Order: sequence, then C-alpha cells, then structure tokens
Amino acid sequence: MLRGFGVVVSAALLVGFFAVLGVLVPPRESGVGTDRLGPEHGEAVADYRARARQSLDGADTAERWALVSFTAPLPPGQLTGLGADLRIAQVLYQVPMPRVRTPLTVVPVPAGAAAVLASAEAAASQLRDALDPDALDPNALDPGTIDRNTADERYRRVLGVAARRLTDGCACAVGVVVRGPLDRLRTLAENPAVRAVEALPADAIAGRFGVVPLLPEHVDVVAPGPDDGPVPDR
Repeated sequence: MLRGFGVVVSAALLVGFFAVLGVLVPPRESGVGTDRLGPEHGEAVADYRARARQSLDGADTAERWALVSFTAPLPPGQLTGLGADLRIAQVLYQVPMPRVRTPLTVVPVPAGAAAVLASAEAAASQLRDALDPDALDPNALDPGTIDRNTADERYRRVLGVAARRLTDGCACAVGVVVRGPLDRLRTLAENPAVRAVEALPADAIAGRFGVVPLLPEHVDVVAPGPDDGPVPDR
C-alpha cells in the first residue's frame, strides 16, 4: 500500500526553501492525478476546517486516504496512540523555531509502530542529506532581494538545528497521512490533539496526491510566517 510513496526531499525542492514556503514535499500537482490534501495558500482557517469536516460525510465503508493535522506538534511516541485502528502511511515533520521558517519533511512509513517511532530519525537523515553544498541552486535566488551567501548560511543552520532536534525526539510532528473508513476518521477528528481531518474520495491513488498540513501557527489565514528571527544554536 505504501510503496507508491517516494522519498520527497530532493535538490529541486530544496531551492524553493526561501522562495516559496520552506516546504520539502512534492508539488501538489505531481503525478497523473490532481488530488490533494490540505489548505490552500491564503485560505481562511475556518473555511478549511469546515471543508475538511465535509469531506468526512458519508455512510460508505470504503477506506480512504486522509490528512490529519495536529492542534500542536507531537513527539513520535504519541502518534500511534491517536488512531490505533488506522494505518499511518506518512508522518509530516516541521521543527518549530520562533520567527524562523523551517522545512516540512514528509516521511513514508511501512506498517507498524516501530516504523512510526523511527520516522523522526528518518526525517533528520533527509535534512542532513539536504546539507549537500550543491543542494542550493544560486539561480533560484533573486540577487535583488537576498544575498546568496547569507541565505546559504542561514539555510544550512536551519537544517542542521532541525535535524538535531528531530534526532533528539522533539515534539515536531505536525500531521500524518492515514488510511481508514469514514466512521473511524470521524472518531479521530474528535480527538483534542487533532485540529482537522480531511479525506480524499475512495478512488484516490497512493502517490498521486500532495499533502500540506494545517500548521498550528495558522490561526486565521494559511500563510507563511515571518522569517526574521535568529536561528538558535540548538
């Protein structure tokens, strides 16, 4: 079931770290299909949450892919207890740093609690791999708005700190992609740790939809936060 998901961090995505949203995930339109999960840029949070609730309407028993966005970031040890009867297929990590944009890293996981617990270290490994000196394309930076050396150094420091925190087991999981029937997804949506659950139609195909979670920092409107704070040492 999970084999359709690929590794999502690549050099092509890394160049968008400053230019777009700091999200290291596949483009929403990737693959043959056009399904997607998560709020649109600029969408009102209340509108997205209402749209997500509507996606859970129905009485059929078919299993569906669904994006679960958390109220607050969680450590990996708390993920399996959220929906013990649901299959977790991806874990979404974003390390919080005040007024610093950090990348979203999506980790595909096979079935089983052990894989979910190991997903934070897998995310850390992806970020460490992204520290390759050739990963940042200088042509992707606007010379009129940003100094390449400054951006390069800040970018690497953010990735390094994020990787260390993930290795330490930080509360940095902002969502998961699960598979299950609508009734169980509705039950999961009632969990206080869950802010939104959005399901795709039953015919959606694994690997042919993008995911961008509703982040805890999104209060009124879905938009990138400030990126003018100092990068912490650890």
